[in-house]
Amino acid sequence: MEITWLGQSCFKIEDKDVSVVLDPFNPSLGLKLPKNLSANILLITHEHYDHNFREGVGGNPYIIDSPGEYEISGVTITGIPAFHDKKQGQERGSITMYLLEFEGIKICHLGDLGQDLTDEDIDKLGTVDILMIPVGGVYTINGEEAAKIVGEVEPKIVIPMHYKIAGIKEPLDTLEKFNQKINIKVEELDKLKIKAGSLPQETKIIVLKP
Repeated sequence: MEITWLGQSCFKIEDKDVSVVLDPFNPSLGLKLPKNLSANILLITHEHYDHNFREGVGGNPYIIDSPGEYEISGVTITGIPAFHDKKQGQERGSITMYLLEFEGIKICHLGDLGQDLTDEDIDKLGTVDILMIPVGGVYTINGEEAAKIVGEVEPKIVIPMHYKIAGIKEPLDTLEKFNQKINIKVEELDKLKIKAGSLPQETKIIVLKP
């Protein structure tokens, strides 16, 4: 399996048989998606412009944009409802967190999570191998809150997302605030290539270059 971060909350996950894109962003964010970006499956966590740019993904993908249970091309997907803020969605609405399982690896993408996870949420997530978590604050949980969730979920690999990088016009926090709170060694990679048998035994932070 190969995981590529395209910026903000957008990832491409692919193996030899299937490819999944999550949360493609509109170019007005200040970043550009690859011109040839395509997928078999497209996941949308919520309908904000920096997460729902369906037009940016070719290949006529199967689109999932709401909670539920799905199985497509050998990929098991579970969408779990959550809130974009700490006021039951009154400020920014709802989101869908996604669990994906294929190639023996369980991946969780938290979308623009704006709340603490409840005990029920953590039970629903279960064992997570790779956690994609927002850390930029302002519109989502911040670095300190993200570090707390990492401790609760205890994934094998953490990939931070939705933070300030060059080009983004939104006023997000930088990655440093999360790194200061997490107190785990950070490894930087262009892409993450991983197999179920090579997952680390203890939690590892992987920062992907967009």
